[in-house]
Amino acid sequence: MTRGAPDSCPGVLRLHQAADGPLARVRVPGGRLEPAQLQALAEAARDLADGTIELTSRGNVQLRRVSDAAAITDRLAAADLLPSTTHERVRNIIASPLSGRIGGLADVRPLVPPLDTGLLAAPRLAGLPGRVLFTLDDGRGDVSGLGPDIGVHAVGQDEFALLLAGGDSGLRLSAADAVDVMLAAAHEFLDLRGDDPGRWRLHEIEHGAERVVDRLGLSPGAERLAFTASPSVPIGWLQQDDGSVSLGVGVRLGSLPARTAEFIAAVQRPVFVTPWRSLVITDLAEWTAEQVVRVLAPMGSIFDADSPWLLVSACAGQPGCAKSHTDVRADAADAVATGRVLPGPAVPLDPPPTTAAADVAVAGRQHWSGCDRRCGRPRGEVTDIVATGDGYIVRPRRLP
Repeated sequence: MTRGAPDSCPGVLRLHQAADGPLARVRVPGGRLEPAQLQALAEAARDLADGTIELTSRGNVQLRRVSDAAAITDRLAAADLLPSTTHERVRNIIASPLSGRIGGLADVRPLVPPLDTGLLAAPRLAGLPGRVLFTLDDGRGDVSGLGPDIGVHAVGQDEFALLLAGGDSGLRLSAADAVDVMLAAAHEFLDLRGDDPGRWRLHEIEHGAERVVDRLGLSPGAERLAFTASPSVPIGWLQQDDGSVSLGVGVRLGSLPARTAEFIAAVQRPVFVTPWRSLVITDLAEWTAEQVVRVLAPMGSIFDADSPWLLVSACAGQPGCAKSHTDVRADAADAVATGRVLPGPAVPLDPPPTTAAADVAVAGRQHWSGCDRRCGRPRGEVTDIVATGDGYIVRPRRLP
């Protein structure tokens, strides 16, 4: 696949001009936010944007309707959320959110800083498209199914499979070599991409993964692991291996009010943004965790793993997107509120050609889209609910 235009993925220094105003996307390598950083984001959202922090499917965050681009830049830089003016858009690093705290074969947390530092230290890697994705999976399989361009997946305490273009390359690496090989693979991707600005992802290059392996000069083994998108979201009370507690917090349609973010920042514990548009608050004493739930649950935060809100995602819709036929987020929220988001797995449907928003009732994971582009659609088994000029089309199917 190739395109006629370079990647236009937004950042902080290059805003996206959405229909409702400028949008800034802030990269959060490994999803980790310190309390002061979350507080800075909350203040920026309240003072300089629309009052919410949007969580993305790559564990990053967005601010919509930015009123002062220079002020946003200054605030985020002061909070160490903008460590580079050249590489900000390429720091798409997802790590298993529970790694090192609950389960997993290996702790991937120590790999995040050197991978991020290595990206920032290589001037050439600033040329990576903003869509390129790096993943670090601790072996539980939660992020390897997200289709990384370059990733590692723990197969033992000190052994990782190298993932390229979403699949197992057959190469096995030690923890000591993992970051260096991932960075080398990023350089090889740039070589293969050449001067073509329309190839944003490694899988868009013919035999891209095999060619990267060959250029790395390493010998792959015969074993190949298979990965699928994980439908499991860490929600609720999560007992850490050290006896502390993590809290998985569901966020309705991935839109976190600034006031809620300020309460979470006040807990003074590390917070992880997950690729499922949720949060994990870590390293809590049991009494503190109980108080956090008592405060945040009435504010709309979700601690029930069976909540229908966890089955629903949606694109920006109107008024944020000029291509959208309707306000899909309002329609999706109404479906949850009126009991039309049903429990259980998706089932085969024989829906009419189009359906009014108030008549859409679907079981299982579902993504509401304002047009046929289906922006923000999660991977795996998801029912598409796509707006048209005449209503919604319901499409249960699997996309790769």
